[in-house]
Amino acid sequence: MTRPCVARKESRVKRGAVLVPILASTPPSVIFVERAAHLRRHPGQIAFPGGIEEPADGGDPVTTALRELHEELGIDAESVNVVGSLPEVEQFSSRFRITPVVAVLDADASVAVDGEEIADAFTVPLATIFEEGRLYPDESLGAARARTLYAFDHGERHIWGFTARILKSFVDAWSEPVSPIRAAVEAIIKPEVI
Repeated sequence: MTRPCVARKESRVKRGAVLVPILASTPPSVIFVERAAHLRRHPGQIAFPGGIEEPADGGDPVTTALRELHEELGIDAESVNVVGSLPEVEQFSSRFRITPVVAVLDADASVAVDGEEIADAFTVPLATIFEEGRLYPDESLGAARARTLYAFDHGERHIWGFTARILKSFVDAWSEPVSPIRAAVEAIIKPEVI
């Protein structure tokens, strides 16, 4: 008896998590990383800290996201307040199913780029992310894939693809009339500061 195709596909999907880290600075900012140029997967691309689930993570996306944050940026879990997660996102090209975890980092959290997986880290003010038109449909890339894809530009940085999909999910979750993510962040960072 053969197994259904869906079951075989599901078993080949790797799980992972990324952190959408909001630094409780003035102004509050989201931390992005630039992946190292020598990496086999997605070299030089802009991403959120994160990666593949390891057995020691116990199947918990929060544990995976916090471990990766520490490995890539040297930020300890004690400096992180997890406020929720976004819907799981599948990265079609590499068969990953990723859970985006949203967290607020202490304003004084010290960033130390690992220099192996991550070449650089930078921040984008939270208010800039929510500016009308900043996150936009990338028609050239979307047309090639027959679906709407998004992009976000900040200075010389171009955020696109999978990271932009997660950013779009974050903006949508924040923009809901009753947003648990926004309420949880605003409980930590004063809304007038955002």
